[in-house]
Amino acid sequence: MKRKYLSLAIGVVLVAPAMPAWSQEETGGSPAEVKATQLDTVTVTARKREETLQDVPVAVTAFTPEALDTLNIKDLGDLDSQVPNLTIYAARGSTSTVTAYIRGIGQADPLWGVDPGVGIYLDDVYIARPQGALLDVFDVERIEVLRGPQGTLYGKNTIGGAIKYISRGLREETAGFASLTVGNYNQLDAKAGIGGSIGDGVLRGRIAVASMTRDGFGENLANDQPVSDKEINAVRAQFGAFASEDFDVQFSLDWMDDQSGVRGAKMLAPNPLAPAYPPLDDRYDIRSGMGNVNDTTMKGASMTVNWHLDEDWALKYVIAKRESDTHTMIDFDTTPLKLVDVEAFYYDEQVSNELQANFDAGGRARGVMGLYWFNGDAGGQVLNYFSNPLAPPALTNPLFGDTQGYVNTSSIAAYADWTFDLTDQLKLDVGARYTDEDKHAVALNRFYTTPEYTTAWGTAANFDKTVNFKNFSPKASLDYQFTPDIMGYLSFSRGFKSGGYNIRANTTAVPRSGEPFQDEQVDSYEIGSKMSFLDQRMFLNLAYFYNQYEDIQLSVFTSYTLPNGSQSFFGDFTNAGKGTVQGVEVEYQFLPTEHWLISGNLAWLDAEYDEFISGGVNIADSQYFTNAPEFSGALNAEWRTALDNGGNLSARVTYAYQSEVWPTTDLSPAIKQDGYGLVNAGVIWNVNDAWTLSLQGTNLADEEYRTTGYNIAAYGVLTGFYGPPRQYSLMARYDF
Repeated sequence: MKRKYLSLAIGVVLVAPAMPAWSQEETGGSPAEVKATQLDTVTVTARKREETLQDVPVAVTAFTPEALDTLNIKDLGDLDSQVPNLTIYAARGSTSTVTAYIRGIGQADPLWGVDPGVGIYLDDVYIARPQGALLDVFDVERIEVLRGPQGTLYGKNTIGGAIKYISRGLREETAGFASLTVGNYNQLDAKAGIGGSIGDGVLRGRIAVASMTRDGFGENLANDQPVSDKEINAVRAQFGAFASEDFDVQFSLDWMDDQSGVRGAKMLAPNPLAPAYPPLDDRYDIRSGMGNVNDTTMKGASMTVNWHLDEDWALKYVIAKRESDTHTMIDFDTTPLKLVDVEAFYYDEQVSNELQANFDAGGRARGVMGLYWFNGDAGGQVLNYFSNPLAPPALTNPLFGDTQGYVNTSSIAAYADWTFDLTDQLKLDVGARYTDEDKHAVALNRFYTTPEYTTAWGTAANFDKTVNFKNFSPKASLDYQFTPDIMGYLSFSRGFKSGGYNIRANTTAVPRSGEPFQDEQVDSYEIGSKMSFLDQRMFLNLAYFYNQYEDIQLSVFTSYTLPNGSQSFFGDFTNAGKGTVQGVEVEYQFLPTEHWLISGNLAWLDAEYDEFISGGVNIADSQYFTNAPEFSGALNAEWRTALDNGGNLSARVTYAYQSEVWPTTDLSPAIKQDGYGLVNAGVIWNVNDAWTLSLQGTNLADEEYRTTGYNIAAYGVLTGFYGPPRQYSLMARYDF
């Protein structure tokens, strides 16, 4: 029989069961006598073809629906501790805008014109902007997190890695679910989905809906509005025509509306410009004079065509269009005073096309080739109100600024990735991607005399520029199967992140701010192993990587001098030079008995600047990488037993730890987060094949920890955004 790796339709039925979980061997007795003997493997598509997780020579972590439920993963941010060297959280004042770093590489600035360092994909479609990209988990088939640069197969802006969210696919059999979750802070989540064939199976469809609401963790004491609440609704619909086993066309629609309020930021030190408003005790309460507006809508549509030309060749074509709109009010100072108040409007439109050819004749060579085209506009308007009440009124106090414009990205790429069996044990994988990209930026930044923004008195920037970037990203790896259960690999890969323009530019005060910043590049060397022991009762995956990182893009909140000699806020963007990032990652699963499963990860990360030029001086020794904790890890201990009625009961405790981290580039010691640990736990009762009850708790010790913050010295702003407090919930789910 010829081995085949062709991976075609989104959401193909996978034979691998859940992980972490265990397979069962029938003993001929009652359900309670069914014994767990082995851990299960998972099929992934990290290399755009189906392979088991333990066979693919890539540092990748995969989560099945069962694993996501067990670990209480509610959105992508909850993956943070379960993936080594992954830092992911809601960006500053928003609920669904994502900040993601892998191995110390990412991007925290959500403004248009700045690309992410970790690519997020929804059903093979790249989500270009962070707004709305902190996806909630519902009706999911699998989530894969690929660590390290993925330039060959996934292209630009995956310099740190890629996160693949794969929704549940189209199946012939009719099946569905409905769940209801209630919890503290008046949490109420409702999710449901149903799908199956229409008629004889040629036509198939599926629809899933989700509504997630929660009261705020804090309160705006100035207007009694909730702070850090949640109100998100989402829909995904799929429809497919399966003309034959060799040809199908699938359509997908998704929509998400986030009307959550603003997130609260704690004042970390008294603001000298607002002496009447000292810091509050509660880490979520604020006294903002701005409206409770923080809305994001995201929607997308795609069509996927799969065609088996013959036994050896298959074609796949994906065309997609995505849009998002955001309206947010950001009160940087968190007081009723108008010190640093910002109202922002963001929009994004993108169209992508990908044509992919997959070859596997069952011999010693197999691979994938493709063409990719992307065109997207990202833009908006930011209205700034900066004021110093202790200084006399002047043309520049208050300072009314208007930043507006857009960035068009037009990118084309060609890629290939092939695997050759040099011997029965030794395999060579080689790949490359060539990208040609234009960034066209239009910016008009002006100062106005009144908060109505009608009469301009000065122009900070006015440009219409285009810059071109070309990149060649190669990859090569060798993997050797030492035994049927132990594989080792050695790899080299290159990744890059697009350059562009700083749309906050003030070319009058800072002339260089109107020049393009360069694309950043990383060369990554990695050695790793995928191992199975004790008759597949233990999985142990190891990886060591060494990255040479160049032209590191940094967004820095700093200041500039106004015409009257005073200082005002400036959002700078620059390239920092060079850095070296190395680390070790350990992932493990162990089934010591039929009832216990031990799983988790350990990570060490050493990220240092080699060159950081500021004012003509190399200040690398005094700088730190952001979102790059030196040590992190998680331990999950799960106990499970079968019940006489055919159901099962499981209980889990998780402890996750990370060492100190610098969340922002300004390196404020007050915003820096010291090392901390979180305790989560859960009990799941699978009553029978239809009903499931789940009791879950997160941050049970109510640990106070910051994820990020603002340091705007010109206006006395020093604030920190905190992770969620203790939460607990009860969920009932019905499957049919």
